[in-house]
Amino acid sequence: MKATIFADITDPWAYIGSTRFERAAAMFSILSGEPVELTFRAFQLEPDEPSSGRLLMEAVADRLGGLDKAELINVQVTAAAKITGIDLNFDEAVQANSFDAWRLLTWAEESGPGIQRDLAQQLWRAHFLEGADIADHFTLATRAALVGLELETAEALLASTEYADEVRQQVDTGHDLGITRLPYIAIEAAWKLEGVHSQTDYVQALHDIYAEWKAAEPDPG
Repeated sequence: MKATIFADITDPWAYIGSTRFERAAAMFSILSGEPVELTFRAFQLEPDEPSSGRLLMEAVADRLGGLDKAELINVQVTAAAKITGIDLNFDEAVQANSFDAWRLLTWAEESGPGIQRDLAQQLWRAHFLEGADIADHFTLATRAALVGLELETAEALLASTEYADEVRQQVDTGHDLGITRLPYIAIEAAWKLEGVHSQTDYVQALHDIYAEWKAAEPDPG
């Protein structure tokens, strides 16, 4: 089965939900013998977010109208992340625009969905755990190299405008789909899972979708 995950590198819920779904897909494949091919697509929740290097929590507080509201969200998302085995570090996370990260991820897909998935996880860790600026081209290129991509090619891509139109198209597609929560997962272009769910729920959903998908296949006889 093919699953397309609309997400954003700067959205912690997308990080949590995508990680849970990846693990659920692996478990489902073990149980069913059916591989699940994961592909990531861009959906920027804050497309005009500046890459200021400012602390993320300060920027969120301004956007929500107060530090209290930002801290409440921090508590909620941090608790959900811990259940997933992710220790978010909002004390050091910095404000960044994810557009160039998505250009890099779109290129990475050409080397295989596994490479793209590994790079997405690298960038999420850089942004939410390590306080790295994922709008910085050197940061992006070095993370690409860590997953086996060519460093010089990544640097040249980031210095250009390559894949900009493709990323914009991905975001436009997300708007056409009416996405309001991340991650948004489309399976075989016919089923959708929106927002964060438990790993167990994702596994069950995959089993249910697989059964429906197989039942809808034409009878070869």
